[in-house]
Amino acid sequence: MSSTHPERAMGVNRAEFMRATLAVSLAATLPGGVAATTRKSAGARMRKRKIPSTGEELPVVGCGTWVGFGHAPGTAEYARLPGVLQALFDAGGTLLDSSPMYGRSEKTTGELLAQSSRRAQAFLATKVWTTGREAGIRQMQESMALLGAQKLDLLQVHNLVDWQTQLKTLREWKAQGRVRFIGITHYTQSAYREVEAVMRNEPIDFLQINYAFDDQGAAERLLPLAADKGIAVLVNKPFGGGGLLRQLRDRPLPVWAREIECISWAQVLLKFVLAHPAVTCVIPGTSRPEHMADNAAAGQGVIPVPAFWRQRSLGL
Repeated sequence: MSSTHPERAMGVNRAEFMRATLAVSLAATLPGGVAATTRKSAGARMRKRKIPSTGEELPVVGCGTWVGFGHAPGTAEYARLPGVLQALFDAGGTLLDSSPMYGRSEKTTGELLAQSSRRAQAFLATKVWTTGREAGIRQMQESMALLGAQKLDLLQVHNLVDWQTQLKTLREWKAQGRVRFIGITHYTQSAYREVEAVMRNEPIDFLQINYAFDDQGAAERLLPLAADKGIAVLVNKPFGGGGLLRQLRDRPLPVWAREIECISWAQVLLKFVLAHPAVTCVIPGTSRPEHMADNAAAGQGVIPVPAFWRQRSLGL
């Protein structure tokens, strides 16, 4: 649950501590030979929020696999990926989100989890992205095989492709115990009207939508509706598709970032997303362990209410 105000009692001291911890932890090597930026301060653990349909708690920062997990064994990028999973799990995160449209990402995720001793910690989410009932079933079965999963945590209709057909199958699979949660996804505002109609008329557990400091369209109707209907929300593209983070990365952090225990622009942008009470989990994608650790740290400590941001500027 979001804090009602920045917890200043820990603010500055903890921010200082985080800087020191990140510097020290660069010496700790993760699989693939990449230094970790995880931090293990006493009692520091990722926050969780409830999935409304069941009350199950989900850690608030996960990992998207688009682009970042599309690498093949033998490449330097692939060699870094075990460290990404370790950084996620070490911080208390669990959710890994993929899709058949993400190239090799499902297969890579399955391989990495098979090699990991922490497979049971993963909350696996993927999507169906095709037309027709039988094609959808074949694709979902292939996704399960690639991910090495007998049962999926979350299956989503990707970008509402043939959603009437696929949601019917998803409801059947949920009743059969083959998937725990079902949902829909999209990433363009032109589709929001259709997304809203599905949310109002179909029993779904999750909505995955884009939402960022420079892309707040979902906050007008979709996020309030999700809260009203008891639908969990996963947020993709929390860095505005990457453009916003690129604009900010060479700028100094504002002084007020210390109030919410942020030591990077990525953490500032993620805490903005998490400030919305309808958001359950944010899923920034990365292929670098140090970025995953930095992202995961946004799920710890202070998460201010939306009113905090109305008084703040990024200086762009």
